[in-house]
Amino acid sequence: MFVLSGVLIFIVFNIVLSKPVVPKDPIYGQPEQIHLSYGLDPSLMIVTWVTLAEVNDSIVEYGQLDSFDRRAIGSISIFQDNGTERRIEYVHRVVLRELIPGQKYFYHCGSDVYGWSPLFWFTAMRNDSNFVVRMAVYGDMGKDNAQSMARLQEETQAGNFDLILHVGDMAYDMNTDNARFGDQYMNSIESIAGYIPYMTCPGNHENAYNFSQYVAKFSMPWPNNTYGGDANHYYSFNVGPVHVIGFSTEFYYYLEYGFEQIINQYKWIEEDLKQANKPENRAKQPWIVTMAHKPMYCSNNNDDECLYANGYIFIRVGLPFIQEFGFEDLFAKYGVDLEFWAHEHSYERLWPVYNLRVHNGTKGAYIDPDAPVHIVTGSAGCSERHDPFGVPRPWTAFQSDDYGYTRMNVYNSSHLYLEQVSDDQGGKVIDSMWLIKSQHGPYSYFKEKF
Repeated sequence: MFVLSGVLIFIVFNIVLSKPVVPKDPIYGQPEQIHLSYGLDPSLMIVTWVTLAEVNDSIVEYGQLDSFDRRAIGSISIFQDNGTERRIEYVHRVVLRELIPGQKYFYHCGSDVYGWSPLFWFTAMRNDSNFVVRMAVYGDMGKDNAQSMARLQEETQAGNFDLILHVGDMAYDMNTDNARFGDQYMNSIESIAGYIPYMTCPGNHENAYNFSQYVAKFSMPWPNNTYGGDANHYYSFNVGPVHVIGFSTEFYYYLEYGFEQIINQYKWIEEDLKQANKPENRAKQPWIVTMAHKPMYCSNNNDDECLYANGYIFIRVGLPFIQEFGFEDLFAKYGVDLEFWAHEHSYERLWPVYNLRVHNGTKGAYIDPDAPVHIVTGSAGCSERHDPFGVPRPWTAFQSDDYGYTRMNVYNSSHLYLEQVSDDQGGKVIDSMWLIKSQHGPYSYFKEKF
């Protein structure tokens, strides 16, 4: 009898372990992890959220006042984490259309059966390029030790930003504890991402199970107004006078997920840059800004890639032996103005640099530089703490290992201002830069070469 009972217990135990965890309590049908992202044009906004139980409705009620006179219905996708519990979550996406540019909207999301989220609001993007775009930019912020979170929440609620650029690595890691770390992190950023678009790119800490958590839960824009999936790896959008390109450096370091991803992404970005440089497009969005996780250049001493002058050479000059699909030449050829990176848990501002050589820069201001400007901003705070610096490189203009984040204001077609906020020093601005350009386009070397 004892042996039989033991066998039955073993069988039942394994049946329980093999089944996905699907909560039945109605409370799990409540919306959580709510966040916004831009669509392909100013009339669109995407609302994304998660329920931990199956909910067949994906609804956003919204309006220009705190009464909801409009209702939009979206789609549901089922996501199953690859952890031991095989947890299932339901990802809801709703596209809000025909928004009035510059108008403030109130919204909540949910369903008639399970209930609704708290009240949120956002401002639709203006439909012109003649306004100041205000961004916060950072990478490497985890669920634990998220030093910049409180200040970012406060600034967002005060209306200081139009959008966020998160330059890879979040939660540390989204898949940890059967994806509960990711859930907790996404809930913690609701007070930022529920009010302003939260635009992202993947980092190495999103790599588990072929980046599946990241791909499933974000909604970056893609042609034909489809969102999420592969679009979360590389995409672009316009905001005011800025054309932003987000892409993945991780394709170069996780080749087990497919070499063709490198080729497809590179060709897509090259075509995007060609379109952005058409005279009529560059006139509307003269600034081209990129964001991706691993930096072309860095000066930290804890990572072999930073100890050598070549930096993350695959990203910079391309794959070994063939030296193809590198971004330094491509970005210089098409006149990329500013490149954001993270991965190193510190802040570093570089002089304009191309091919390991500094191309003019003046203290406090960058006036018509003849190379792109690079910013490494990975100090928002995570469980891995700081990354110390080594010997400054010739391209190093400023370094800090304080926790903090970057603010950027793009004022017009010629003036861009950037500053670094230190959380260690109570929100003090510890570095600033003006990037001033009388014209945008290919740098002088490439005008001759191409």
